[in-house]
Amino acid sequence: MQTWEAVTSRRNVRSFTEQQIGSEDLHRILEAGRRAPSSRNLQPWDFVVVTDRAELQELSKVWVGAGHVAGAATAIALIIGPAEEPGHRDEFDLGQATMAMMITAADAGIGSAHSAVGDQDLASQLLGLPADHSCAYLISLGYPADRPLAPITRPDRRPFDEVVHWGRW
Repeated sequence: MQTWEAVTSRRNVRSFTEQQIGSEDLHRILEAGRRAPSSRNLQPWDFVVVTDRAELQELSKVWVGAGHVAGAATAIALIIGPAEEPGHRDEFDLGQATMAMMITAADAGIGSAHSAVGDQDLASQLLGLPADHSCAYLISLGYPADRPLAPITRPDRRPFDEVVHWGRW
């Protein structure tokens, strides 16, 4: 798949087949996250990879909207340490790492969805996090159960001319 195909094919997938993700594809997805741009190159992230079915089911309980994690082949927990500075740089950096991983997954035909994390105590316990770290987001990964990824010709998005402003609002 070419980059534009991966971008236009990526969609939130919340229902997965039982097929496991090959180690080469998984390493490439993680490498994309590791290489993501980062403010001042601080790279504020760590990634915890979960593939065990029972652990995925427990991890899906950290947020009301994380049910898709239970049926995923793999989940990547994006971990953040104590904030170095005030502001939201870390969140922006995590967003870039998340999208890099999701586009790379789409390139391999692997679906993804993201989730917030509400129950930090449960997430920390399940993932074995240091006391000063938290789980910012989860990414579930797997092969789509309903239909394979393919370019979406009519995305459910606001019209281009409504979103894009040239020079001024």
